[in-house]
Amino acid sequence: MTAQLFAAAAEPSTDRTVVGENLSLPLFRTLSGVLAGHPYLKVVVDRAENTWHLLDTAAHPFHVNYIATHVLGMDLAQLDADLDAFNASVYMDPGRRFLLGVLSLHTEHEAEGRERTFLVLETTEADTMHGELLAFFYDFVRERVDGRLPLLLKPANHGQEEELAAISELRVPRILSHELFGSRTRTPLNPGEATGRLRFFRTDEEYARAEAGLGWADIVAMPCLPDDVPRVAGFLNTAPITPLSHTNVLASGWGIPNAIVCDLEQLVERDGLDGAWIRYRVREDEISLERLEAEPELRAPAWHQQRIRLEPPLLADVPVLSLHRLRSADRDRYGTKAANLGELHHVLDSRTADLIAFYGRPRPPREDLYGHLAARFGLPAPSAGELRSTAADFVAAKVGAPDGVALPFALQQHFLASSPALQQGIGKLKMALELDATDVLDSLCLQLQQLIRQTPVPESVVRRICQAFPAPVASRGRLVVRSSSNAEDLPGFSAAGVYDSVTTVHGTGELLDAVRQVWASMLSPRSVRLRHQVGISLDDTYMGVIIQEYVPASLGGVLVTCNPTRREDFRNVYLNCSPGSPEQVVEGSVLPQQYLYNTVEGGGRTVALGSWGEALSAVTRAKLADLSLTGRLLQSHFSGSHFGGGDVDKPLDIEWLMTERGDFRLVQIRPYAL
Repeated sequence: MTAQLFAAAAEPSTDRTVVGENLSLPLFRTLSGVLAGHPYLKVVVDRAENTWHLLDTAAHPFHVNYIATHVLGMDLAQLDADLDAFNASVYMDPGRRFLLGVLSLHTEHEAEGRERTFLVLETTEADTMHGELLAFFYDFVRERVDGRLPLLLKPANHGQEEELAAISELRVPRILSHELFGSRTRTPLNPGEATGRLRFFRTDEEYARAEAGLGWADIVAMPCLPDDVPRVAGFLNTAPITPLSHTNVLASGWGIPNAIVCDLEQLVERDGLDGAWIRYRVREDEISLERLEAEPELRAPAWHQQRIRLEPPLLADVPVLSLHRLRSADRDRYGTKAANLGELHHVLDSRTADLIAFYGRPRPPREDLYGHLAARFGLPAPSAGELRSTAADFVAAKVGAPDGVALPFALQQHFLASSPALQQGIGKLKMALELDATDVLDSLCLQLQQLIRQTPVPESVVRRICQAFPAPVASRGRLVVRSSSNAEDLPGFSAAGVYDSVTTVHGTGELLDAVRQVWASMLSPRSVRLRHQVGISLDDTYMGVIIQEYVPASLGGVLVTCNPTRREDFRNVYLNCSPGSPEQVVEGSVLPQQYLYNTVEGGGRTVALGSWGEALSAVTRAKLADLSLTGRLLQSHFSGSHFGGGDVDKPLDIEWLMTERGDFRLVQIRPYAL
């Protein structure tokens, strides 16, 4: 049997596009395709001819191709030669001839148990229609659609939302994106396919009792998976989470499917799926669970052979340094996180980095996207040098890097060497790893962690930590202490949520406790197991520490310079946020607001309002648009020179906060696994 949650439409072999006819539900179904579980139909309104075109979805995947070839008599070579100008004429010209949109069919269940079917009209996300043009578009379509079908206009971006705010909802009935999709029953999070045994847990207690027996052939399903879930074949969530949650970052890094299926419990009970062998697929427009009649012959997954190579750590007695004095190459002494922040300081201070390389990549049929970036900056025809300089100034003006100091690996080494008991415990752990003695691994790790927290820090190490601050630690107010290992924030091994941070620290005593807690997190059972799985030796793993002054935040979150659910989308940056610090978003303690921002043509849209329930102001959303563009520009440097092996298309994962003054600080920057 197959529980098909989203289905793809069959493609007809002939073009059945209709011009000038009214739209009935049967005609809609004839012409439509299916995207994300909903039938949809492309429409083109020709204002000059006072008619519209209902496009056969299978025959005409792009509005502009249809207009050029079937209405204006152009060939595709002519269109491609001047594609950006053509797009501007149909998406941005306030006096345009053509209005381009999509009609999608939706069904909702009303309180009485009845189903209500309705149509939604929307433009593309880059369309800049003003309010009166949107109203005209709605009226034109409303007059030609079966009157028994309710029709709602969905603004495609924040600009359209603001334009419609001046128009009565009685005049133009509407629905916002987060209202339409915020309560979706099924949402793909990370694409992939897995064959394994479904393990369904209704509560955290059920999961805890079975956790020790979970293995690489299991597909784990529960309301919200814990951050320390072991490496398995796939994830299923029965409650809402976001694409930037820790568990989805793990799914992305591990290359396993992940989705939200809120009605999974009904499927499990109906089809007896708990404990059954299944084939699980997640696509942008399809989530399927297929029960298998017999246990399949499975090979160990590729990650069993995956090996992450670390550069040899340098344990020379180097000083505690301010973050702004570090560069990316210092990761073998101070850890990846500290080195990345030092590199960020250099980019912002020097303004010499190439931040436009992403826009220089060919995006066929376009040779590059430099013209789009120049338009974002209001530059009519800049030289490459002028565009590069403007990008550097823009980034330096929009964000700051955190101040703080970095403790080198050498201090941890001095601390560990000061205790014979620690040396003996580490020796036992190494032996257990060599013998693959998993039955004693957890107890050895926990004993070592406890010993690290209780062992006095040598006076020479205390002195070097305290001397790194120009004023006494006790007078510096609240501090934040973060991990900076050489085995985190790496391509292929993010270690998201694996190591500890301590966000409330006052005085020397609490500071030393926090440093020891961060050092101890390197030996947690989970971190040791994850590193061992990818071949990272305990001998090669060291922990640096970042110490920063606490900065109060009015807003915080995470952005990734890609669209996690649409890998081919090179335009959008995905951003999560919630009131206060980014830790709430990272830890998943709140369901954050979610936004997509277009870093090519501009504009943004709200995906979900999360636990907050109240939309951000237009001023704040405009600031987030600038932050998203900043992330994209930084991608050119960090992925081009440091993370991506020269591939500027490799996305970044950035934690950020907005201070109470309204400016942005980037508190972490690392590669995002795709």
